[in-house]
Amino acid sequence: MSAKTISIIILTALLTAFLFLNSDEVPFNFIVANDVQVSKLIVIGVCIIVGFIIGFVVGRPKKTVSSYDDEIERNQPTIENNKNTLSDEDRDYIS
Repeated sequence: MSAKTISIIILTALLTAFLFLNSDEVPFNFIVANDVQVSKLIVIGVCIIVGFIIGFVVGRPKKTVSSYDDEIERNQPTIENNKNTLSDEDRDYIS
């Protein structure tokens, strides 16, 4: 197993132990409900899940949209056509 896998297993075990050690009920105040008795296990677990979801959504790579279009390239004049449009002064400068 790799170090990443082992560290994930250890962190998951520590998180699980932390959640189960904090299973007593506490008063929970929210916008709608006042002093509802809820287990710390549920409160902490929901906060962890919500934090993970928010972190995943915010941290994922942005989708890149390519604005490259083959049609644009096909309609571009070729190099030979560009040489014909140069003035004598420009041709002397380039040479």
